Amino acid sequence: MNYIAERAQLRQTQLVELIEEACRHIEPSEPQRELAKQRYEGVGAWLARSDDWLLANIEIRLQGSVAIGTAVKPIGSLEHDVDLVAHVPDVEVAISPALLKQRIGDRLRANGKYAPLLKEMPRCWRLDYAGEFHLDITPSIPNPECRLGGELVPDKTLKDWKASNPLGYRTKIERRAAIQPRIRLIAKAADSAMAERQVEPFPENKRLKGLLRRTVQIAKRHRDIEFIDDKDGLAPLSIIITTLVSRAYEFCARSREYDHELALIVDVLEWMPNTIEQRVVGGRTEWYLWNQTTAGENFCEKWNKHPERAVAFFDWHAKLVNDVKQLAAAQGFDALRRLLVNVVGSRPANMVMDSLTEQVSVARNAGRLSVTKPAGLIIGSAASATSVRANTFFGDRL
Repeated sequence: MNYIAERAQLRQTQLVELIEEACRHIEPSEPQRELAKQRYEGVGAWLARSDDWLLANIEIRLQGSVAIGTAVKPIGSLEHDVDLVAHVPDVEVAISPALLKQRIGDRLRANGKYAPLLKEMPRCWRLDYAGEFHLDITPSIPNPECRLGGELVPDKTLKDWKASNPLGYRTKIERRAAIQPRIRLIAKAADSAMAERQVEPFPENKRLKGLLRRTVQIAKRHRDIEFIDDKDGLAPLSIIITTLVSRAYEFCARSREYDHELALIVDVLEWMPNTIEQRVVGGRTEWYLWNQTTAGENFCEKWNKHPERAVAFFDWHAKLVNDVKQLAAAQGFDALRRLLVNVVGSRPANMVMDSLTEQVSVARNAGRLSVTKPAGLIIGSAASATSVRANTFFGDRL
């Protein structure tokens, strides 16, 4: 491998680590996740022990971003949302959404611990743990018309049921996330490592984990930054972002090969809108993004009532792709910091860059920063490693 190619490989490897670390800063921390788990299990147990005949066989489970591993903390807040489904499996559609919701609310209100935290939302009940997170509990019943095990949840007026399938959606995301993309850089490193077994391999736990989920988190965080002052409901819904990223990831990972992970991320982001269906009806554009796990749920239905939301989505998407492309091509620490801020926000970007600067400086001063062909940039020593000169792989001196 020549010097220019090796330098480019090392830069991409370092960028991958930076994105992974930034994503850890924008998602709920382990203590937050553990606390949410305890609250979730407590609420579930309380509802499950109800003596109300209507709730006798109630099932409590997670749905949404926490369930599928794509949660992103709101900007400037420690709070995040945890979505629950309160599914009653043996109830017919004849029951009204309002009645089932009322019974669940009555049960929660009967607990002195939950009553002060309880807030009624249009379709669900919310337990608001101020400064921590809130639990949204949505009633659901089986959908007899869905062959895929779908459910029915209340519409916002509580007058009717609408199709959904949180469990099926979660399963589909997990299946897509398990698809292994073809990355030439990783394959070459593995081949080289076989030939040079004396070289310490690049630590597996420092490579980007869960490309699909991380790409969703990148897109959602960028959305939050761009729509920080949104008061008109123009920000693209998380379900739309997650669905488009997961479909694009499946297509790209199955049909293409990439030099490195960042090339895949960029391609996935570019490909996102390709599965949105566009129709012209009576001279008016209509948009459709069907839930593939149940019949009749169009994630873009609000675009057809508010076409400005479609415009906002495509404008935002163009900026997202451009910002991530610029990040992938970053040269120099100052530029890298600025471009990372555009994608994940100032606090996570500064934390990551400050940490990187300190690690590289300490390692270089100690003579522990080196390069190996299969491993790329490593902190430590290994046979066949070459000491790094006094500059970074982004072109700046430290």
